[in-house]
Amino acid sequence: MASENFNNLAAFVAVARERSFTRAAAKLGVSQSALSQTIKGLEARLGMRLLTRSTRSVSPTEAGERLLRTLAPRFEEIEFELGALSALRDKPAGTVRITSGEHPALSILQPALRRFLPEHPDINVEIVIDYGLTDIIAQGFDAGVRLGEQVAKDMIAVRIGPDMRMAVVGTPDYFADHAPPATPQDLTAHRCINIRLPTYGGLYAWEFEREGREVRVRVDGQLVVNHGSLRLASALDGLGLAYVPEDQVESDLADGRLIRVLEEWCAPFPGYHLYYPSHRHPSPAFAVVLEALRHRDSSNAS
Repeated sequence: MASENFNNLAAFVAVARERSFTRAAAKLGVSQSALSQTIKGLEARLGMRLLTRSTRSVSPTEAGERLLRTLAPRFEEIEFELGALSALRDKPAGTVRITSGEHPALSILQPALRRFLPEHPDINVEIVIDYGLTDIIAQGFDAGVRLGEQVAKDMIAVRIGPDMRMAVVGTPDYFADHAPPATPQDLTAHRCINIRLPTYGGLYAWEFEREGREVRVRVDGQLVVNHGSLRLASALDGLGLAYVPEDQVESDLADGRLIRVLEEWCAPFPGYHLYYPSHRHPSPAFAVVLEALRHRDSSNAS
């Protein structure tokens, strides 16, 4: 195959992975029309349809799925070997792509990178906010961030944050009109701000634990969101009770803008971990980023 056609194959892999010409074009840095013409040219040369197109989605045909399974691992190997060449440089270099939820991105990744990036000008980091359990291999990420209990067994997981606790909070005005809940089950009588996460396939049930007893409560209310910051803003606006990470509301609790309830039911749980495939040898640039993000328990520091 002529070498100039490898770009066409890479373009096909990008569209097939993203299931979208728009997202693939943005990722490749080309126009959507140019990308569409590239794929049409590839299909014409091969004499078969590789992608099924509709007004709302793009999906591989049977032939396209077969080609994707063949090409994707090989392009990953090429990308890895190119990244590994940075080991021959005086300093690690390259791009590290990480998918993460908003909360760990703001509370862990951003503070660490604020210190890290100025000291490593040859390393670039791309962070993509995604609340779903992204397939990091299929989507071309070097790593992802999840809570420890959510990391798949075939992944290497490195702790990047401390244990976490959740908090049920509401405004003083809200509690002026509603008696504070004494047990998690009492939440069913309150206006609660629900959150819809793709990881759960529906509305998230609030999880509690006390003295080994676990309780999950399906709450109700007028508002459903799918964004952590909007959930907190809605609670501050008095629209109901919110179930949020404890560190997000420390200042609001200290200043009296929010009141916490059911604290004794909010037990600590394993915090965020950076995870990556066990079969993939990390590039030098990724290894440096990983070390910068690694959580170090100050209580055990010498």
